[in-house]
Amino acid sequence: MGNVSRFIEPVVLRILKEKKKSYGYEIAESIAQYALTDATIEGAALYRTLRTLEANGYVASTWDAGVGPARRNYALTRSGHVHLRDWADLLDTLGKAMIEFARETRNSNDDGKSVFR
Repeated sequence: MGNVSRFIEPVVLRILKEKKKSYGYEIAESIAQYALTDATIEGAALYRTLRTLEANGYVASTWDAGVGPARRNYALTRSGHVHLRDWADLLDTLGKAMIEFARETRNSNDDGKSVFR
């Protein structure tokens, strides 16, 4: 299947909603659990997505200089919660459209015309 990189965003938002705050490596480890595709998510794409989400005000980050090397923790903002709900609505609509597409594809005649229309 193709790499649908834009689906990184809702997955990252959902991870942050559940974890409250997290850093990049921890988010990367959780992505497979929530992935919407079977495509591999590259680290660069994850960090690019986090920077874009932060630039758009959907996540905020702080530096944690505790034990070990400093790391940037990310947390969902109020507008990030709204953006995640918007993604959920979009994915719901897209999912229904994909189901309809698959059903019509399976049920089409050899001439490409749907048996339902």
